[in-house]
Amino acid sequence: MAQNAPRPTKAERTATAREKARQIREQQQRREKRNSLLLRWGIVGAVVAIIVIVALVVISNNRGNIPDAGPAPQHGNVNGGFVLAKAGLQATDSHTVDVAKIPAPASTGTDGSIVPAGVAAAAKGQPAQIVVYADMGCPICKQFEAQYSDYLQGLVKEGKATVEYRLATFLDRVSTTNYSSRAANAVACVADEKPAAFNTYLTELFAQQPAEGGAGLDNATLARIAESAGAPGVSSCIDNGEFRPWAKFTNETFNEYKVGGTPTVYVQGKKWDGATQPDFQAYTDAAIKG
Repeated sequence: MAQNAPRPTKAERTATAREKARQIREQQQRREKRNSLLLRWGIVGAVVAIIVIVALVVISNNRGNIPDAGPAPQHGNVNGGFVLAKAGLQATDSHTVDVAKIPAPASTGTDGSIVPAGVAAAAKGQPAQIVVYADMGCPICKQFEAQYSDYLQGLVKEGKATVEYRLATFLDRVSTTNYSSRAANAVACVADEKPAAFNTYLTELFAQQPAEGGAGLDNATLARIAESAGAPGVSSCIDNGEFRPWAKFTNETFNEYKVGGTPTVYVQGKKWDGATQPDFQAYTDAAIKG
């Protein structure tokens, strides 16, 4: 038969009650701390989610689904180029471009080499032809322009050569906002609306080229540089990506003709090889005298 337990004293009952109260307080404090942490992490998560959504919207707006076909800018030729001549940026007939309709190459060598459409030696007595494939996000293109832009413009002003720029956009792959395409579109906007400012704008964009691999210059900055170069009023064209299909087309010609990299320069129908002919000016002078 069980023995009766002794009745706790008043002091023991008080101590037990205090201990139980302490435990309840600690449990409550732990719950409050846990709930506070959950609330904080919930707020952080919500902020992160908002940032991600905004970033995705921005990226989506920049990358977008660019149509395969669209209008060519004024002064843009059927091969995706802009030709600088003594009289200024050469005029072209209105036309559209389509990545499904890349012009046939000028020639294909037995070794698989391809000469892009529209690349050929000028006739004797005519200004020599120089065609430059460049990417507005390409650091080596920036170096090439810094070194040879004055020389090329001198040839143009003297009527010794025309210089055609075809802007590839393959470096979109290292930009978070498709900078190469946006910059190419901006150049096309200037060519379309303010052709007299074309070369100044092109030169200035290369001079202010952002570091490779980031977001690049935003559209507002592209528009401000255009205005300072003598081409105000092109911001809506830049923001709307009016000539993004044109930029896409030009890049597809770059791929189709297996140009390979930028800058790639053709002088009088032949590709300049910087490895064997490091002095571009000497090479070009000899080809022009030809």
